[in-house]
Amino acid sequence: MQILSDSNLPSSDVPSTDQRSNRERFLNLKRDIHKHLIEALNYDSFGGLNDYEMRKELRKGIEDLCRFRGDLLTNADQQKLVEEVIDETLGLGPIEPLLRDPTVNDILIDGPDRVYVERRGRLEDTSIHFHDQDHLIEIVQRIASKVGRRLDESSPMVDARLEDGSRVNAVIRPLALDGALVSIRRFSQTPLRVQDLIARGSMTKEIAQFLIACVRARMNIIVSGGTGSGKSTLLNLITGFIPDNERIVTIEDAAELKLTQSRVARLETRPPNLEGKGEVTARDLLKNSLRMRPDRIIVGECRGEEAFDMLQAMTTGHSGSLTTIHANNARDAIRRLEMLIGMAGYDLPVWFIHELIGSAVQIIVQCERLPSGERKITQVTEVTGATENVIESHDIFRFEKQSTDSSSNISGDFTATGIRPRCLEALKVSGFEVPYHIFEEGKLVVERIDGIANNQ
Repeated sequence: MQILSDSNLPSSDVPSTDQRSNRERFLNLKRDIHKHLIEALNYDSFGGLNDYEMRKELRKGIEDLCRFRGDLLTNADQQKLVEEVIDETLGLGPIEPLLRDPTVNDILIDGPDRVYVERRGRLEDTSIHFHDQDHLIEIVQRIASKVGRRLDESSPMVDARLEDGSRVNAVIRPLALDGALVSIRRFSQTPLRVQDLIARGSMTKEIAQFLIACVRARMNIIVSGGTGSGKSTLLNLITGFIPDNERIVTIEDAAELKLTQSRVARLETRPPNLEGKGEVTARDLLKNSLRMRPDRIIVGECRGEEAFDMLQAMTTGHSGSLTTIHANNARDAIRRLEMLIGMAGYDLPVWFIHELIGSAVQIIVQCERLPSGERKITQVTEVTGATENVIESHDIFRFEKQSTDSSSNISGDFTATGIRPRCLEALKVSGFEVPYHIFEEGKLVVERIDGIANNQ
């Protein structure tokens, strides 16, 4: 790819190092080379090239441009500049290295000069910077436009996703007082297996056996927890045990579930347009999904009036459906369901709401992120029915916290409560018998799992 000509060579007249810091000089040089690269590029020549080939061609062009600034760059600086200009042209600029880092779980941006990440449950500062506020907003707008979303003063908040499935939330002025705020929740490109969660101490073999049987036997399951507690990860994992011969409809605000079954229909909500029209909500999609002949419905998160329609679907021929909900424990998850049903716009008596939840939901799995950053299943609760005044439930498994050390590490044990689930007979009838002894009261040992074939 030839991109140089006498008329578009970058000027070599730049201020000396005495006039500006090394970082400012590097950034200005990078902006200058990027500008000339964009002006000189013949985009038609990229037709049919894959990402690797495009990066290879761009690298040649950038290195040609850098040769005319050889007195200003060390070999290390030149290599760094080449990579950053490629990321700026084809990717998401300064944060591209973080997106390639498999150890990063979250990327958090509080303005152009404050970028930090979460690794292994703990926040860490980075040395990454954007040129300015406009540069940061340009990158976020690039993300939003790829999925048909917009970000501007009339719509200063956006939820979007990257091509790898990572979830992006951005807020700009006037809502964000100090400039753009961006949160990127990343998801592993290699789906976690049951063995991985057991090895990490997030669950035990007994809990895994029970949950897998519940999924295969079409129990309705709610995964509950706070932000970053591992709800979506667990939901994605256990849906891998849904048989491949069933039709699954997924409904999400920003598509992040990665089901491997062959019969999956994926739906995603849509925000209103500039005129405030065209919005498609999770409730709209859920109602439509009932006409799509689903065997199971998976709602990425119930956070509004769609909870009523979800529970209705669970009790009218779509057993084995799953969703997540924000709550601090299993009992709070039930209370939150009651509140969300009340948002549906119907004047429903309390006894009816209790009956609906009691008949629709069989299992609640509570996830929690501990202060140390560890994520654990802290409750597996069975819902057994309802009376007029109360929804009946009991814990089957718990994580009992014992103590916390100076590094915020919490010690504790997984335990079986000794209560034998009422759904065991239904599991047996469905052909997924679970050994009774795993429910005997006492401490459970965390060990690697054997003998369970993961469908993922």
